This record gives sequence, C-alpha cells and structure tokens, in this order.
Amino acid sequence: MIRSRLNSLLAIVLFLLAAPVLAQQQPSVSRDIDPAIARVIATTPAIDNHAHPMLSPPDDAADRNFDALPVDNMAPQTDPVAWRADWPAQHDAWLALYGFNGTPPLTPEQSKQLDDARARVKAREGARYSQYILDKSGIGIMLANRVSMGSGVQRPHFLWVPYDDALLFPLDNAALADTPDRAQFFPLEEKVFATYMKAAGLTKIPASLDEYIAKVVLPTLHRQKEDGAVAVKFELAYLRTLDIGNPTRAQAAEAYARFVVRGKVTAVEYKALQDYLFRIIAAECGKFGLAVHFHGMSGGGRYFSIAGVNPLNLEPLFNDPALKDTNFVMLHGGWPFVHEAGSLLQKPNVYLDISQQALSIPARTLSTWLREWLELYPEKVLFATDGYPFSASLGWEESTWLAARNAREALGLALTGMERDGEISPARAAELAHMVLHDNAVALYHLN
Repeated sequence: MIRSRLNSLLAIVLFLLAAPVLAQQQPSVSRDIDPAIARVIATTPAIDNHAHPMLSPPDDAADRNFDALPVDNMAPQTDPVAWRADWPAQHDAWLALYGFNGTPPLTPEQSKQLDDARARVKAREGARYSQYILDKSGIGIMLANRVSMGSGVQRPHFLWVPYDDALLFPLDNAALADTPDRAQFFPLEEKVFATYMKAAGLTKIPASLDEYIAKVVLPTLHRQKEDGAVAVKFELAYLRTLDIGNPTRAQAAEAYARFVVRGKVTAVEYKALQDYLFRIIAAECGKFGLAVHFHGMSGGGRYFSIAGVNPLNLEPLFNDPALKDTNFVMLHGGWPFVHEAGSLLQKPNVYLDISQQALSIPARTLSTWLREWLELYPEKVLFATDGYPFSASLGWEESTWLAARNAREALGLALTGMERDGEISPARAAELAHMVLHDNAVALYHLN
C-alpha cells in the first residue's frame, strides 16, 4: 500500500513538473493504459529518430529536399487507411495544430479553410514554424532525414541525417531503371550525385576506384560529419534488394575499371561495386561515430520489392567483424517482418525504430510487437514518427503529430501489459518509457 501511494505521488509530481509538455501532446485516452505510465509517456519530450521535416516559411513553398526520392509521383498503390483523405484522425491534428475543426474527407471549401488556417499559423510562427510543430507533438529533437538542412530546420532541435545512396551508383544506371518507379528514382539519385561531385571539384568520375573513394566518397562523408550529421541514410531498398554481399577490392576495382574503359558493366559486376562501396562507407561511419540508417519496411509504390526489404538479408552485414564498430538502425521496424527485425537486435550494433509504423499501424496492433521487442532488447528500440508531406491534408505536420500520439499510446499499452503481467515494476515501466522516448537515442548518438 505504501509503495502504491509513493508511485501515485511520484506520478502526480511528474505530471505537475511537466504540465507544459503534456498540454502539447497527450495520448488519446485509454482505460487500458496505466495512468502513471501514461503521464510519464506524455510528459517526456521525445527524440524522434526519423522524419522528413520541411523548411519553415517562406522556404517551405519550394522545398523538395525533404527526401532524395520523394514518393509523391510514383505509380499508384493501395494506400494504407492512415494515408487516405477520409481518415478521421486527421481532424485531431488539424484542431491541435491550426484550430481547424473540419471533418475528413474535406470538401473543396473546407480544404481552402484548412489552407487558410495553416497559413495563419505559419505567418504567426514564421521561422519558428518547424519547431512549433515539434512543440505541439511533444518532440524535443527530431533527426531530419533530408538532402540538406535550411531555414527553421536546424540545430539544436533538428539533427541532420543525409542520404548516401548516390555514392553507391557512380556508373551508368540506365539498366537499373527496370520499373516505372526506379525510372524516376535513378535520375534523382544522379542529381544528388552531381552535387557530391561538384563539392569534390570534379566533372567526371575519377579514373580508378581508389581515386573515386579518396576524392569523392570519403570527402563527402567528412563534409557531412563536419556539417553536423549524426547518421547517414540509405533508401537502398527502393533501388535494389538489401542483400549486400562482401566482394573483394579486386572485384570492385575491376568492375569500376571496365566501366571507365568500355562504358558498361554487367549487373553482377555493378552489384559487386555497390556492395564494396557500401562496406567502405559503413566502416568509415564507424570511425566517425555516424550511425547507418536503412529504409526497413514495405515501401511506397506498387513496384516496391517487399521480399527484397526482408531485414534478414542484412544479417551477413551485421555479422561482419570489420563493421563491429558501426551502429546500424533499421528504420520503420521491418514491417511486415517485425519478428525478423526484432531478432536482429541480438546483434550488439543493431537498433530499430517505429517510424512510419507509428502512423500507419493502429496503437493496439503496434503494441504487440513493440512489447515483444521491449521484453527482449529494450535498450535497442527508438521512438520515431517518419513525419512526411504525404498530401495537402496530411502534411509532415499532421503526420508527425498523429504518429507521435499513436506511438505514445502503443508504448503505453505495451508497458501496461508488461506491468500487469508481473514482468516489470511500475518504476521499471517508467524507466523503459523514458528509454524508448529519449535515453536510447541519447546513448546511440552520443547526445548531451
């Protein structure tokens, strides 16, 4: 009885101390979540491991650097319910962020009213608008997965995670554009690659693989680190499968040389070069203290290879002793391969987050495998939203807010179930909540 009263008193103290945060983002009410756990979750400013924030106004109007491979022009797919215009939960985000009380799906007139409401908030917040979205979503720091940073999306509240897929594809990529989606993706990668070449002071690729690594690959990583990157991101699963082999330097160098001399290589030769370059980049990231992020779940577009994104493809990479000092993060928690992804947390240098799942998967469903991960490897699980500009009604703002709320509710359900089943104490539940929301990311990225 005394312990129960002490726990209740502690919960009240936490609630009062963190009331400003609670006011910004509170999970939807659920009788299935212990109130003390709910308060800790609601009042902990989160570190969002992965999202695509847009610049603050007025630069947001022309911002396309929120993704190296924007998915808004892909061949149509069957969208998850949470991406659709009639998803009721959008109302809650509009009301919280802009004071707009419309009900999905919006009529043309209501869409204009939403645009006007959002514009008023942007005008009021100005350069602070992107941080305003974080404040409303209960997020203290967001890892911004962007081609480049800019106005309003800067330290200390936004930490940079640039893209490095382009470094893996320095040759002619025409033969790789084997689906309508990849046909538009590879020109976008080549556009990013051109910026890396320009920064290196080059107009064509160097004559040898060693020169390419020395003059383009490593200097690009160095610049990214110097410009504040805490990790690098690979969208590789959109471009090919995740089965990253371990070719020799000689195999990679021969493929590179064949292209320089003949202007073409076979698919097998090019893959060997890509795999070798990936391992060079991953090893260098380990030296720099940069984590390596993977897109790790079923992706957008009707032509995405779901089988190719199975995280078990990565096990040989994770087992490589040469990469033991490199930390890898499977973004999006591997869905639909959630158990396979969780099993890989056994590897000392492997982590995962719940980005995108936090938006697309309902809290109770998400809580089932989130609980499984927390029961096994709690220090390896990271909060994240994957806030993204999906549409005019579901922008990065709404998706961030909704994913943050849903993730908190899923976490509350998972921890409450563990506590009520006698697996953890109330104190341990509070500790685990703080770990997922904050402490695990602090440790992984060496944040102060």
